[in-house]
Amino acid sequence: MNILVTGGAGYIGTELIYRLVEEPLVKKIVIYDNLTNNNHNIFLGRSKLKTDKVKFIKADILDSRRLKKEVDSADIVYHLAAKVTTPFADHSPHEFDQINNWGTAELTYLIENSKVSKFIYASSLSVYGASQEALDVGSQLNPKTFYGISKMHGEQHLNRLHDSPIKVYTLRLGNVYGYSKSMRFDSVINKFVFEANFMNNIHIFGDGNQVRSFIHIDRLSDILTKIGLKDLKPDTYNLVENSFNINTITDELKIVYPNLETIYVNQNVNMRSLNVKQDSRLQDFITNSQNTLKKDLEDLKNRFTF
Repeated sequence: MNILVTGGAGYIGTELIYRLVEEPLVKKIVIYDNLTNNNHNIFLGRSKLKTDKVKFIKADILDSRRLKKEVDSADIVYHLAAKVTTPFADHSPHEFDQINNWGTAELTYLIENSKVSKFIYASSLSVYGASQEALDVGSQLNPKTFYGISKMHGEQHLNRLHDSPIKVYTLRLGNVYGYSKSMRFDSVINKFVFEANFMNNIHIFGDGNQVRSFIHIDRLSDILTKIGLKDLKPDTYNLVENSFNINTITDELKIVYPNLETIYVNQNVNMRSLNVKQDSRLQDFITNSQNTLKKDLEDLKNRFTF
């Protein structure tokens, strides 16, 4: 089978490509990315990809002509390309709308008229907005940021495929953390570990009681691979493992870095929480990891050169 991965050179895409390339059923993988994040790490390093399987296309998600050519050759499409930000940041509304909303609309239109059998869309928990209580996939959508709004609109475009033979999966991803060959350090856990390792202090905004829902990139990549290659009912799913408040993460980080200094900014402010339950329908797809949060933090620490 032939697989197209939009945003394939990014943080999640890189690890997904490394999983997919080892699958015997996968004959060809196209990495479709405009490299606007200036992250070229998937093209470097000691771990060689099977280059007879992998092809890179530098192009934009809004380049309809080039995108159509790649969609027409694909059996499975993973749509990871997005203007990405941390869940509660709110800026560049035009970029969010153009890339996350209309880019997804264009891709959906092309897939509707193709031979693609599976369309796997990486959405975000940000579509829920905020909640201290644990939400599930049936909870009302109420995005609070331009990013969340654009991802919600992206989801809505997929509705046009629901009466087609194409299997459509909308995956609302939690905060992704952990080591990737194409790292991001703007997500909360990765940012904290980097600052703890090299600056010996972290900044916590608000009182630290705000809750976030997380998933480790290794387990996420495994789930994405299985959804592409195995049978699963087409639907919308929440992809999270655990929910922690920021103070809990800080306490675990202090075990890994005993001399860590914590600096609270506007400690009297209650920041918004977003707490989402693990999706029980994905139990058979989630790797039974023995890793605790502390072990995950230690693993990331050990990836640094000093």
